Amino acid sequence: MKRKAVWVGLAVVVLTLLVAVAVPALAQLPTEEDVYAQEGAGNSTQQSACQYQQLYENTSPAVVQVLSDGGQGSGFVFAQDNGTSYVVTNEHVVAGVGPSGEVDEGERETDTVDVRFADGAVRSGNVTGTDVYTDLAVVQVNDTPEGVESIPVAEESPPIGQRVAALGSPFGLEGTMTHGIVSGVNRSMPTGAGFSIPDTVQTDASINPGNSGGPLVSCDGEVVGVNRAGGGDNIGFAVSPALVGRVVPELIDNGSYDHPYLGVGTVPVTPAVAEANGLNASEGVLVVGTASDGPADGVLVGSNDTETVDGQQVPVGGDVIVAVDGQTVASQESLGSYLARETAPGEEVELTVIRDGNRTTVNVTLGERPRAGTVMGSVAQPADATADIAARPP
Repeated sequence: MKRKAVWVGLAVVVLTLLVAVAVPALAQLPTEEDVYAQEGAGNSTQQSACQYQQLYENTSPAVVQVLSDGGQGSGFVFAQDNGTSYVVTNEHVVAGVGPSGEVDEGERETDTVDVRFADGAVRSGNVTGTDVYTDLAVVQVNDTPEGVESIPVAEESPPIGQRVAALGSPFGLEGTMTHGIVSGVNRSMPTGAGFSIPDTVQTDASINPGNSGGPLVSCDGEVVGVNRAGGGDNIGFAVSPALVGRVVPELIDNGSYDHPYLGVGTVPVTPAVAEANGLNASEGVLVVGTASDGPADGVLVGSNDTETVDGQQVPVGGDVIVAVDGQTVASQESLGSYLARETAPGEEVELTVIRDGNRTTVNVTLGERPRAGTVMGSVAQPADATADIAARPP
């Protein structure tokens, strides 16, 4: 009986100690109300990272609706000079065609458009410069309404994941803002007119017809892209700030922009292409052809045959470009973006290529890209080739 009493006593002591430790700990566990409060605080913190209402108030006065004979789009005030505003929009907006309209510069010239500002004031604007290859245009408005200021343009593309907002007039609904994040950068955006726009920004912010030409802005109020077109559900594209910074000042000063021209057609080095060409890795882009009398003609070697790999025909025998001016060429997009952002006609670039299994370097002096709607040389190439050969490949 004494032993049993001892065990009972010890059990009571242990239980007492456990209760003494557990009760304060349980008291510190969050209640359901605490959890809701913490979630609310978290959401509040995230929202404070981008104050969309304040962002809209700061930027929307500089966002305009552009009205042409063929339709409408959006734009924003890029720069001002003594009451004169220079509005940036898309080339296809002032030309009055869709973003995938056929390119014929002789039929796309528009002298004037109407510009409606956020306060409802409508001004006549002169189209002072256009560029088909970046789908950018500048409209000069001489009598800017009071209180309108320009929006600064970022120097480089935003990081993936950054919050952004798209402003404009989708379906004619003026003063609309949608928001999302940057989904990708350094994209190549097909135009449907035989060429692609390099170095574009991808976003999941809604971009619909009528948004074209409007700004994609960061939470700091900087333009990080010029909206061009929606590519599908939660996919939109904008011309990068780097291209805007290079092209628009030339459009203001000279009315046009001269693009560099390498004169090659390429395909990505997929595993099948690498296998057919005896390459150790899927790197770079394979040259499938060069434009006759073009900058790369006689300098780079195009493929001269095809081979079937896993039921797929792939080109063999051409140079593989793996670097330009020491910068790695990982894809067609990276080559196109480097040429667009960092080079100009008349400049020499150093290309690192793999030729017949050996790595070597060659120098090419870039030319000026032919006018849209013309062909400079031609070469047979696979359907999936990206061509820098001509404005509109045959």
